[in-house]
Amino acid sequence: MAVSIRSIGTAVPPTIIRQDDVREIFATQAGLGRLGQRIVGAAFGASAIETRHTVVDELDRRPREGEPTFYDAASNEILRPGTGARNQVYTDRSPQLFLDAAHAALAAAPDLGPDDVTHVISVSCTGFFAPGPDYLLVRGLGLSPSTRRHHLGFMGCYGAFPALAAARDFCLADPEAVVLVVCAELCTLHLRSSDDPDSIVASSVFADGAAAAVVTARPAPSGSVVLDLDVLETVLTPVGETDMAWTIGDLGFDMVLSSYVPQIIELHIDSALAPLFEAGGVGVGDVDLWAVHPGGRSILDRVQQQLGLTDAHLAPSRDVLRDYGNMSSATVLFILADLLAGPPAPSQRVGAMAFGPGLTVETALMTRRAVS
Repeated sequence: MAVSIRSIGTAVPPTIIRQDDVREIFATQAGLGRLGQRIVGAAFGASAIETRHTVVDELDRRPREGEPTFYDAASNEILRPGTGARNQVYTDRSPQLFLDAAHAALAAAPDLGPDDVTHVISVSCTGFFAPGPDYLLVRGLGLSPSTRRHHLGFMGCYGAFPALAAARDFCLADPEAVVLVVCAELCTLHLRSSDDPDSIVASSVFADGAAAAVVTARPAPSGSVVLDLDVLETVLTPVGETDMAWTIGDLGFDMVLSSYVPQIIELHIDSALAPLFEAGGVGVGDVDLWAVHPGGRSILDRVQQQLGLTDAHLAPSRDVLRDYGNMSSATVLFILADLLAGPPAPSQRVGAMAFGPGLTVETALMTRRAVS
């Protein structure tokens, strides 16, 4: 029995920031040392990002009435709001992103509607509130009050994968199940000015966005293009626990993303993929399309080099990085949405992966196929 991603919807905040503009803001902060200025220039310049979306509307540098919270355009000062103030913006702004992505995913599966949804899985690591995103999705979409709800939090960039794995399990247990997976991240709430290299790198890549997937084993209409969830695996690398981490501080969430992460991924990507390829009975050369989470440009470069992938294989990941940045758990669904949206074609094998705290490597094999 095939369990498939039937549709994917995405949503982003309306405020767009250009990478050159944000680099100028961070590079000209009064308390930044000369070394910090050089690191800002290097990190932002090498990011391969052109634009990002943010709920921190003040970063558009337009004059506003009232006291600023995150950035004072008049003085060009990045402010230091506390964790409570940052989380309040998450509570205020994330619900609409969760709902917009979910509406888009359901609209893209015309034979399925809110009445068909049996399970909701929400994913986020950039804020907290209760009743949480799973609850607001049931209420906001008009789902049955008996809809089974689950929330996966604090997993970071790989969070979509355990959500998809759980959705697949639900559908294997009940072939009539329809699972709505929704990831929403407001990473830019936690940006700050600092001389710390990890903080600077985080400020140069993270962005805000949401994505939702409808997962089911129900037969799709003829002519549909679906992504069958064939195999999902997870591996912990033997090193890297302290090189990628995410903790709560007094001035927001503190992201550790050390310069060693790309090297760790390069050294261990083959062994991390081995269980996936063994379970799927394939090798790297059998995979037609790739969705690699763009944690940063250097991560994509190392994965491409180590696996011997072509520029065409990495193009969908690099396109999302260029236009949206790293939206944590939602990002890989943006890439899969691009792959799903292409024209019908003969069956193609899809490889997907993401990396997160631990260092955790989550992987998946899928089959992109047109339903006859």
